[in-house]
Order: sequence, then C-alpha cells, then structure tokens
Amino acid sequence: MTAGLHVLCHGMSEPALNAIASASELVVRFGHQIVLDQASLTIVDGERVGLVGRNGSGKSTFLQIAAGVLAPDAGELNRRRDLVVGYMPQMFALEENATVHANILAGAQRVLDLIEEYESAPPESARSGILLDKIAHFDGWNLEHRIKSLITNLHAPDPDRVVSTLSGGEKRRVALCRALLARPDFLILDEPTNHLDTESIGWLEDFLARYSGTCLFVTHDRYFLDRIATRVVELAQGKFYSYAGNYTDYLLARAERQAVEEMQENKRQKFLKRELAWVRKAPRARRTKSVDRVERYFEMAAQEAPEAEIEVDLIIPPAPKLANRVIELRELTMELGGQVLIGNLSLNLAPGERLGIVGRNGLGKSTLLKIMLGQLQPTRGEVEIGARTEMNYVDQNRLLLDDAKTVWEEVGEGSEFVRLGQENITLRGYLRRFLFTEERINTKIDQLSGGERSRVLLAKILKRGGNVLILDEPTNDLDLGTLRLLEEALVAFQGNVIVVSHDRYFLNRVCTAILAFEGDGRIRYAVGNYDYYLEKRAAEEKPTAATESLPNEPTAAAPGPRKLKWKEERELEGMEAAILVAEAEVVRLERACNSPDPRANATDYARLGVKLRAAQDDVAQLYARWAELGATANVLPQSSR
Repeated sequence: MTAGLHVLCHGMSEPALNAIASASELVVRFGHQIVLDQASLTIVDGERVGLVGRNGSGKSTFLQIAAGVLAPDAGELNRRRDLVVGYMPQMFALEENATVHANILAGAQRVLDLIEEYESAPPESARSGILLDKIAHFDGWNLEHRIKSLITNLHAPDPDRVVSTLSGGEKRRVALCRALLARPDFLILDEPTNHLDTESIGWLEDFLARYSGTCLFVTHDRYFLDRIATRVVELAQGKFYSYAGNYTDYLLARAERQAVEEMQENKRQKFLKRELAWVRKAPRARRTKSVDRVERYFEMAAQEAPEAEIEVDLIIPPAPKLANRVIELRELTMELGGQVLIGNLSLNLAPGERLGIVGRNGLGKSTLLKIMLGQLQPTRGEVEIGARTEMNYVDQNRLLLDDAKTVWEEVGEGSEFVRLGQENITLRGYLRRFLFTEERINTKIDQLSGGERSRVLLAKILKRGGNVLILDEPTNDLDLGTLRLLEEALVAFQGNVIVVSHDRYFLNRVCTAILAFEGDGRIRYAVGNYDYYLEKRAAEEKPTAATESLPNEPTAAAPGPRKLKWKEERELEGMEAAILVAEAEVVRLERACNSPDPRANATDYARLGVKLRAAQDDVAQLYARWAELGATANVLPQSSR
C-alpha cells in the first residue's frame, strides 16, 4: 500500500474544535511484531467510527490507547480537555463480590461524584450552577431509571444477583450496561455485540444511532457496521485507512483503492522490465542522461509493492457419508428449575441441512445441543442418532489452550500432517488456511489476540472431522476475513451443520433452516435463512382485518373502507407506469451484470450489484404500496390490464 494513502480521515478538514481525539505517529511493538507503525488518526465529535482489520492487526491495542489505559511506544494521543470516556474492552473486569446493580452504577462514578459535590455546594454559588449543568448533560438525575432500562433491553441478569454467580455472557452484558450508563462524550466499545441476542443487538443499534456523543467500536457484526458506522477505518500493516460512510461504502471504496494500487503496481513492473533491458545494454552515449535514468530505475525498484492479502480457502475435512437418519428428536421436553425450556419438540434433521438455532440468551439453545450430544437427558421424549452420524462439537466456552505452546504445537499435537479425506496435507499448509503467516505459526498462544486464539481453536477442533458440525457461537472474536472464509467452508461442507449464533449476516449466508426459541418452551422451525424466518413470523403476527366474534355475543360491525385522499388517488393512477419503469431498470441492470464488459473491473461490477439490489427493492416497495392503496380503495391490483 502506498504511504501517501494512509489516513487522511474526513475529520482532518474539519475545524480543530470538532476533533475530540487525535493520534499522531503512534508506534507499538510486541516483540518483533510492529502493530502500529507511525499511524495517525483524527476522531471528530459526533461520528461513529467502526474500526476493522484482521485479527492481530492491533485494533484492541488502539482502543486501549484511545481509552487512556495503554501508552504507545512512540507518538502521542491528544484528547479534548475534560473529555469523558467510557470504555468496554474485550477482557473486562467486574467487582466479583458486588451485585449487578452496583457494578453497573460504578460506570457512572464521575456523575455520582458531581452529584455529591453539587449537594454539598452552596445553592447560590456559581460552582453550583456549573455542576447542575454538568449533571443535566449526563442525565445524572435519571440513573436508576436508565439502569432498569439497560438491564431490560440488553437482557442483563437480575440487578440483585452477585456477579461471581454469572456466566461469561451475562458478565459481558453487565459490562456493556456499565459502559453505556454514563453516556460519556467518547464511547469506546470492543466487540459490543458478542453474546447479545438479536433483540438486544437491535436495541443497541437504535441506542447508538440516537447517541449524541462520539463512538469508536470494533465489531464482527456486518449488519451492525452497516447500520451504525458513519465512517469505517481499516487498520492494516500498522497504518489507518479511512473511508466515509458505512460498511457497504467501505467495501466499494476499498475495492476501488485496491484496483488503483494494482494498476499502479502493473505500471511500475512494466517500467522496471523496460528499463532493466535498457540498463543491461549500458549505453555509453549521453552519459549524464544515462546516470539519471539508472538512478530513476533503482529508485522505482526500491519501492515496495502493495502487500497482497492472504487469500486462501478454509477447508473443513470432508464429511463421511451420512445415513438417511442423522438426528431425530421425538416429542422432546426439557424442564430445568421448574421452567420449561423445550416443549414437545419433534425434529428430523435432513442430510445436508444447515440448521441455525436462534433466540434470546437463557432460553435453552445450548441445552438442546447438549441433549443432542448425550450430555444431558431430556425430561421427556427421545433422541435418536443415525448409525453413521459423527458429531464434532465446538463449545461456546471453547477448549482451554496452553499459553506456553506455539500455534504449531497446539494444533499439531505432535504431528506434522493433517488428514483431509483421503490425503494428508502439511500442518503448515493447514494453518495457512486459517490465515496464520509463517511468523504467527511459531508464536506462543499467550501472545495472540482474542480472534487469533479463536482461529487456533477452530483449526484444532475442525481437523477432527465428522459429518455433523455443531457450532455454538462460532463467530465471536473472529475478524471479517476469517468469517467470510468460515461461511464459505460451511456452505461447501457436504455434511450437516448445526449452529447457534446471533450473527444475522452469518445466519443468512450459511443456514438453510432456522430453529427459533421464542420463550416459554415455544420453538418454531422454518425452512430458509434468518431473514425469511423473520418475514414469516411478522406475517403470522400481523393482526387480521376482522376479529372473530365470541359465541352468543353480537358481532361488532367492521368499519367500512375509507376513501382515498386526492393525492393517494393520483399516486394509485400512476402506480402501474412507475412499476413498469422500475422493472425496466431491473432488466437493464441484470443485462449489464450478465454481459461482462472487457473494459470493466471488479469495482464496476460491485457497483452494478448494489444498484441492482436497490432497483429490486424499489420494485418490491412499489408493489407493496400498490396493494396497500388498492386495498384501501377496495380495488384488487392486477399484474396487467
């Protein structure tokens, strides 16, 4: 990547007063690895910055520097005076012997100190007025109400529970509540969606979309990035690369930047090839010009080519052949502590099916997996496992890794080869498929990032094989590149996949069916991906136009259809023409996508794809509006007249 491209974030052009934090020439080294290499970045008041990059690239390290808990080896980070910072790291610490309520309230300690000072200050003093304004700015008088709201909406544990009794996921939700409570000027979140259910993630998206402060966050949730980020910053090879807009904007702009870099590198290589032939001739005439030309050649030859990303396929060992029966559940019921988690569930997993299990935390998803694995016995019902079924389970809590071992030692377990179907591949080649470079293969576990540790565990567990992969929250801590590779590997896998996940993009990409835990023992099965399940549920829950009357009671007269307003009548009259125009645009874009232009590049097709999806959405919305207006006017819209 060319040095001239690194960082220039749109905040640089803003007035200096709008910058709340500015990192200048940051350098951080861990042993021989340079994580930040004279990296600079400015963060502007009110923006929501999504920080992306491969595992181990230094994202969490930079968040620690931004939060003031880690000093760089060189360079500096300047923050606005009196800036209030809220920070939730990946590895957080709670007061184990205190209650959930006490831990959450501790996040607003600065506000509590302001309230205490205000209550002891003379009412008529100037200081009292300043304190009152500060407390109002942080909504300090409503702390208890906001604690209740956070606990409810993030499905955190009961406020009276002691933290030491909580699971890891419950503790994480408590830590998130604590970070959000104070409403800081600068909110820093490291993987905030980990261990959150889809309802909680949706609430958090709404909260951050309305948030008046500045937010810097790292997440693997692509929908979250798309809906929240106003700027995406990529950390790669120790430098920051800034892109205005959300995740989709970032993907398009990044592809364009890489295409430009590739074109420039091709020109440089052609120049070097041409000049090398000239240099070898060593012309003696025009000696001064010759020296300049030779110097130009060596100057161009000394430039570094853009570092190519590691692009490999993550291959799961081929699945042994399945029988017709894989896993069958018959009238399964599971009760724990007087609560019905699973109520009379019958399910026959079809060979090759990829089943996504969704629902709020604590409803019994992991319990169902343990019943399938024979680790728990159901209260009632039967589980029958097929004769050829070989299950491979990736636990939510994951296996413990030996921090003293290297990646090579931990995954290899004494062998230099990994069996993939009928062939052996080298351990080194296998680890490269999990994006480990030569240097990282020999790195000790205790020096890896959280995401790299997750990749080590996946590599260690998946090499065991099996024809039914059971994955409990596999996406936690994985970077976006690894997630894409894992998705592609699971789609290509010929066996069965059962996955518990809250990652909506992952569920849509991988799953062919959804098993949804909806509470009170109710479990709904739906063929299709996660979005299709949501559509079906919304359609079923939509109230009907007429209500059923009770026996022996008079039926209330249903209100007659209202008349269309004049503006709506004109809209209905022009609807058919609008649909024809929109459909023609879809046809045009489809033809453009399906007829490759030799002059076009990947960026052009990416843009066409985005336009095509938008055009298809427009057609769907027009048809929905046509049906709505037609129903109101008591007219049935038809596809043609």
